[in-house]
Amino acid sequence: MTNERERAGSRSERPDRGGRGGRGGGRRPRRRGCEFCGEDARRVDYKDTAMLARYLTERAKMDARRKGGACAKHQRVVARAIKRARFLALLPYTSEHVRLSGVNPVRR
Repeated sequence: MTNERERAGSRSERPDRGGRGGRGGGRRPRRRGCEFCGEDARRVDYKDTAMLARYLTERAKMDARRKGGACAKHQRVVARAIKRARFLALLPYTSEHVRLSGVNPVRR
C-alpha cells in the first residue's frame, strides 16, 4: 500500500494540470490607464465633487496614486483640486463620524 502511494505521489507520474508550473498565482489584472490622459479625457475641476470624491477614502484622506490609478502629473492636479474644494467647503477635511464623535487619536 505505501509503495502504491509513493509511486502515485511522485511528481513525474502526476497528471498534468495544464498550468505553467509554480505555485498559486493567476493572472495579474491589466493595469488601467490614467483617467485624465488621452484624447477624450476628462478635465480636473475642483467644482466636480463627485469625481474628486472617488480619490478620497471613507475617512476623507486622499488616495495614493497606485490606488487611484492616475499618472503622477494628474495626481498632482487632482490633489490641488481636492485642496481647493476643501478650502471652499465643497469637500470635507475629515469624515462625518470623526467630526461628530470628537475622537482625537493620540500618537506616541
